[in-house]
Amino acid sequence: MAPRKTASVSSRKTAAKPSKKDFAGGTIAEFSKEDDLKAYREMLLIRRFEEKAGQLYGMGFIGGFCHLYIGQEAVVVGMQLALKEGDQVITGYRDHGHMLACGMSPRGVMAELTGRRGGLSKGKGGSMHMFSKEKHFYGGHGIVGAQVSLGTGLAFANRYRGNDNVSLAYFGDGAANQGQVYESFNMAALWKLPAIYIVENNRYAMGTSVSRASAQTDFSQRGASFGIPGYQVDGMDVRAVKAAADEAVDHCRSGKGPIILEMLTYRYRGHSMSDPAKYRSKDEVQKMRSEHDPIEQVKVRIVENGWASEDELKQIDKEVRDIVADSADFAQSDPEPAVSELYTDILL
Repeated sequence: MAPRKTASVSSRKTAAKPSKKDFAGGTIAEFSKEDDLKAYREMLLIRRFEEKAGQLYGMGFIGGFCHLYIGQEAVVVGMQLALKEGDQVITGYRDHGHMLACGMSPRGVMAELTGRRGGLSKGKGGSMHMFSKEKHFYGGHGIVGAQVSLGTGLAFANRYRGNDNVSLAYFGDGAANQGQVYESFNMAALWKLPAIYIVENNRYAMGTSVSRASAQTDFSQRGASFGIPGYQVDGMDVRAVKAAADEAVDHCRSGKGPIILEMLTYRYRGHSMSDPAKYRSKDEVQKMRSEHDPIEQVKVRIVENGWASEDELKQIDKEVRDIVADSADFAQSDPEPAVSELYTDILL
C-alpha cells in the first residue's frame, strides 16, 4: 500500500493548490506529538461531555431537544486548529462540540443544558441557543440553515472593518437544501466575503438519507454556479480536516472570497435524543465505529509513535471524565434563573 500523502503547514504554502481529488483522497496535515495529544484531549472532552449529556437527558435533567455530536468530533477540532484570535464560529443546533472546541466552559455549557443560572445564556437558551462574544461564538441556532445567513453577515462585517478575520458557518446536509443558503452563497461570492462554509455531511438529515433527499449529493459543489470553490474532506480524520482548514483559511485571508468544505463524517447517535434511528442498521454504525472512529485513530497513532503509553492515555481520559463529572454536578446543583429573568435580555 502506498504511503499516505502528507502536507505540513510550511510546505503547503509553496505547493500547488490541492485539487478536489487531493482533499477527498486523504491529504493530511503533519502532526507533532503536541498536535496529536491536543487533538486527542479536545475530541475526548467532546465525546465524554456528550455521553454525559445523553445520560442527564435520560434522567430528566435536560428537557426539550438535545442533539449530540458523538462521532463528528474531528471536524470542529481540526477546523479550530487553523484559526486565530478574532475568527468567528456559528453553527446549527448540534452545537455542544463547537462550544467546547471554541474554549467555552464545560460548566457553562452543561448548566445551560439543564436551564440553570450559571449557563452560558443564563439558563434561558437551552441546548440550541448558546453564545459567547468572548470566544467569538455566535450560536447554536434552532432554525435549519439560518446560521448560514448570519455567518455570511459576520464575514461581511470583517470585510467592512478591513480586518483579516474569517467567519466559519457550519451546517448539515439537510440544511444544505435550504434556500437561504444559496442566497448567502450569492452575496458572499459577489462581495468576496471571507466566509468558510462547512457542510457536516453525516449522511442523514434527521431520518432521511442524503441519497433520498438530494439530487446533487456532492455538497462541495453546491457553490459552483456562484464560482465558489469546494472540496470534500475526510471528516473522520482530524489531520485531513486541519489540512483543508489551513487551505481554506489562507484562501479567505488572501481576499479570494468564500470557500466550501464538505466534511464526510458520521453521527453515531440518532438525530436527537428522541430519535431511535431505525432507518439504519446497527452493523452500519458499528462498522464506522470500528474502522473510522476519529478519536481511536489518534489514540492508535499516539501509541504507535511512542508519544504516550496506554496508561498515560487512560490518565488523560480520567482527567477529562473528572472535568465532565464536575460540569454535570454543577449543572444539577446550580440554582434556576429568577422569575424576573423572564423579562431581561429581550429585544423589543
